Amino acid sequence: MRRLLLIDDESHVLQALHRALRQSFAGEELVIEVFTDPEQALLRSGEAEFDVVVSDYRMPSMNGIDFLKMIKHMQPDAIRLVLSASTEFETVMQAINQAEVFRYIPKPWHSDELSATLAAAFVRHDELMEDRRLAALLRPEEGELTPQELEARRLEAEEPGITRVNWGEDGSVQLD
Repeated sequence: MRRLLLIDDESHVLQALHRALRQSFAGEELVIEVFTDPEQALLRSGEAEFDVVVSDYRMPSMNGIDFLKMIKHMQPDAIRLVLSASTEFETVMQAINQAEVFRYIPKPWHSDELSATLAAAFVRHDELMEDRRLAALLRPEEGELTPQELEARRLEAEEPGITRVNWGEDGSVQLD
C-alpha cells in the first residue's frame, strides 16, 4: 500500500488533486491524506510514514520549502514534490537545493503529467527502499566478518601462509 500526503492552503486545490489522483491510480492501493494546515500535516507526519509528500509552495503560515525541509528531517525516505503557480527559477532552485525536491509540479497541472510525476515518485521511493534494504544486507553485523576478511580466510585456506608477511628489521619484506 502506498501513502501520499498532500498539503495546500486552498481546499479546492486539494479536492481537485485528490480527485485527479484517485482517477489516475484507480485500482491501486493508495491512501491519500490531505491537509490545509502545514502544522497539522507535520503532526500527522510524526504519526504515519508517507511514501510521497506534495506541498504547495505559497501558504500563509509556512512556505512549501520550509515544510518540505522539515519533512526531510522527519521522514528522509519520503519523496518530496513542490506544487506552485510560481515559475520563478529561484523558487524552483530553492526547492530542489534546500528540501531536495524530486520534482516541481506547476499549477495548473495537466492530469497526465501529474500522474506520470507521481508514478515516477513512487518508483523512486521503491528504488530508495530497495537500496536501503540491500545496504543493510551487505553491512556486517557485529561479530560477522567483512567481505575482505572472508576473502583473506578463503585465500589462506587455499594457500596457507599467503596472507602472512615476514618483515626484516629494516622494514623490508623477507621472502622465504
